[in-house]
Amino acid sequence: MPDGTIEPKKGRKYDQVLEGARVVFMADGFEGASVDDIARAANVSKATLYSYFPDKRFLFMQVAKTECQRQADLAIASIDVEAPIRQVLHDIASEMVEFITSKFGKQIFRICVGESDRFPELGREFYHSGPILVRTKLIDFFEEGVARGDLKIDDFELAADQFHELAKATLFPKMVCNIVDEFSAEEKERVINGAVDVFLAYYGT
Repeated sequence: MPDGTIEPKKGRKYDQVLEGARVVFMADGFEGASVDDIARAANVSKATLYSYFPDKRFLFMQVAKTECQRQADLAIASIDVEAPIRQVLHDIASEMVEFITSKFGKQIFRICVGESDRFPELGREFYHSGPILVRTKLIDFFEEGVARGDLKIDDFELAADQFHELAKATLFPKMVCNIVDEFSAEEKERVINGAVDVFLAYYGT
């Protein structure tokens, strides 16, 4: 069984297969998605699909990794790091909240965690493609804030993890437990502002 850390074979139709899989996984989830449907959506044969991705779990993880990286790149591009530190943190938290409450963000978490007992490589790969990626990007922002004199941080990894958790407060537990699946703009803004306030109260200069 391929492990999530194995790099897939790249080729002419790799992106085409990946996009078809993303569409089907988004619509049907992991269990509901069939290889036949994915091949049809990608407009390739099953043989071509299997030449790139040996099984559905491996294909799903590549979709998840690609989407997480794409979302992170889009978020970074939309943030003005030269803005006042409160605005920068607000924008970062906003992007994080939008992703974790998005349909795809929720599906990734539920599928990877739900399948992690049977297939530990899914959980491990999700951890590195999600939380660790977020931590790395946050550390980059925080180092810039410290260099500008806006923040005072000794343990960057801990600070990044703390900010990530603050931005998920209230929202994430309700989603995970299926208490609430959608949140209003006001509910999100309340959590975002609270995260920024608490973080700056401790780490701000």
